[in-house]
Amino acid sequence: MLTKRIIPCLDCDLAVPKGRVVKGIMFKQIRYTGVPWELAKKYSEDGADEIVFLDITASYERRTTMVEVIRRTAFEVFIPLTVGGGVRSIGDFRRLLKVGADKCSMNTAAIKNPDLINKASRIFGSQCVVVAIDAKRRYSEKTAWFECAIYGGRKFTGIDAVEWAEEAERRGAGEILLTSMDRDGTNEGYDLELTKEVSGRVSIPVIASGGCGNPAQIYEVLSRTQASAALAASIFHFNQYNIREVKTYLKKEGMAVRL
Repeated sequence: MLTKRIIPCLDCDLAVPKGRVVKGIMFKQIRYTGVPWELAKKYSEDGADEIVFLDITASYERRTTMVEVIRRTAFEVFIPLTVGGGVRSIGDFRRLLKVGADKCSMNTAAIKNPDLINKASRIFGSQCVVVAIDAKRRYSEKTAWFECAIYGGRKFTGIDAVEWAEEAERRGAGEILLTSMDRDGTNEGYDLELTKEVSGRVSIPVIASGGCGNPAQIYEVLSRTQASAALAASIFHFNQYNIREVKTYLKKEGMAVRL
């Protein structure tokens, strides 16, 4: 049985010294939570399966991800590190992988230049290519759908998130990082409908993100959808739970996790 992964997320903002880790609510109301490499080391020691590092303002500010902070973060951890934010070219992939990233995540660049997914997959392998999807629930006359956003949630595209996930897989993405903008930072639980729709339509791993408030919600999204991993930030950054507590809970509920 494949184990489910628990992944802390480090959202980083260059507007403060050392690129401190931040956390917001629905992509707003930002609070500072710590230094990237210090938190990464703590979570690695606590039993995290991977770390996701996102430079949340890089795409909006049209700049590249901060390589030196990533280099130092990678030096502190010995588990897979996914890095995203401002990844726009094959050169960015090469630069980030060289300083210690195991995977690179794209959102804005992938939507604006989908061929970049194909090219990166051919050069580095699909296992290195993560397509991030920030999705917001919309309502039509008869049903709900989910719209993709870019530039850190600042611009909406009219693109259906489920259809985009399918296209990303066809183009060579090895994983989908799926964030519900409506649930982000709310602690109200993951968007099960969104996660179920996307994870049921692709065969590559899907990381559920947005809304985690407790271990029961992690169990819910991993047991009721086909997501292979759950990403969380607030509950770890603000010491509501630690990773060992989450995994112990999941294990008691009969879920396969790496302890």
